[in-house]
Amino acid sequence: MSSNDAGLSVPDWPTSFGSLYKIPHLVGGVKFEHTHRMIAQFVGFLSIILAIWTWRADTRRWMKYLGVTALSLVIAQGILGGLTVLLYLPPAISSAHAALAQTFFCVVVLIAVFTSRNWVEEIPRIEDDDGRPSLFTLAVLSIFVLYVQLILGAMFRHHGLSWWPHVLNAAVVAIVLAWTSVRALSRYSGIDSVRRPAITMLALMIAQLCLGFVAFLTRVAWGHDAVQPELPMVVSTVAHVAVGALLLATTAVLAVQAWRHSPVAVREHIPSRERKPVAA
Repeated sequence: MSSNDAGLSVPDWPTSFGSLYKIPHLVGGVKFEHTHRMIAQFVGFLSIILAIWTWRADTRRWMKYLGVTALSLVIAQGILGGLTVLLYLPPAISSAHAALAQTFFCVVVLIAVFTSRNWVEEIPRIEDDDGRPSLFTLAVLSIFVLYVQLILGAMFRHHGLSWWPHVLNAAVVAIVLAWTSVRALSRYSGIDSVRRPAITMLALMIAQLCLGFVAFLTRVAWGHDAVQPELPMVVSTVAHVAVGALLLATTAVLAVQAWRHSPVAVREHIPSRERKPVAA
């Protein structure tokens, strides 16, 4: 919505021009804002189904709670979205709205991982990681710096900060994620469930840096005097945000896989007779 400057095209919430069910005339920014709300309602409906299904079908207690967490996040996301309208797009709430959306996406991706056949049926292979810090620690650090980057970018898009903190932190993100990928590929090269997200994370990071440069050119260097966002500005910004979400989710997957294949996690969750020997 911020890419098109359409955030206040529908001035009320939870109604749209005073109605809960009537579709307004979809012109200008109203087309983007109201479509955004309808998609959000559909996602909320799917989240209700997911939470109920997970609670009834999955025997793992923590998975039941994870389904409820996804539903709680999407409810909170809707409330924050409404507050951005009622309070006229305050940068802090709008940025929290953006960060919570990507958190919800990560939780849903992890639910997909935890319910996959590989996760349920595979006996984790133990790999010692004597590096300091460990791969799991690096993956968690990667998630942290990505969240910082996400908030800085959201604050810039919502006019709460200048662009330079986001650009400077991009260098930190690149270093930490490259370090994490190299560690994963050097220590866990024989484990597909670790190697694949590590390679994907590295590729997405390179793509994200390129998209960030294009978004900077179109929005800051060339388009700062534009009366309305032009198509190159919108496309580059949306692509930058989308790849950022994929990058964060991939890093979260790498973190849980690194934890799963660590000796501590395997000792806690796999009976001793089913463990594979630690690789030399």
